[in-house]
Amino acid sequence: MSNALKILLKYIAWFTLIAIILLTLYTWASLNWVYSSGERAGYVQKFSLKGYVCKTWEGELILVSMPGTQAEKFAFTVRDETIAKKINASMGKRVKIDYEEHKGIPSTCFAESRYFVKDILNIENQAQPN
Repeated sequence: MSNALKILLKYIAWFTLIAIILLTLYTWASLNWVYSSGERAGYVQKFSLKGYVCKTWEGELILVSMPGTQAEKFAFTVRDETIAKKINASMGKRVKIDYEEHKGIPSTCFAESRYFVKDILNIENQAQPN
């Protein structure tokens, strides 16, 4: 093997290694740094475990502000198995979810949505203000 080819392979190896490290750091940052956080209330309409290789819990919350108005859908992702069980137990009930928004997630392997649910509270049985 010629000296020039060895140098070329060395540069390609270093470039590939640096690219993998940068992509790993970017992925870590996008999954751990929170862009925004908040709460939403509504009814859990759909919740399922999706994916061929990377399985994630994906769901939809139906937001109804006033009776008779068009409902808005809020897509979300759950990473915690305990929260997933709580959501499955709350299907069809009015709930409040606490979520965090993460921007720039590089792949749908980690989530289909950029909103990650951190907690859920069943509010159907709570007293409604007059």
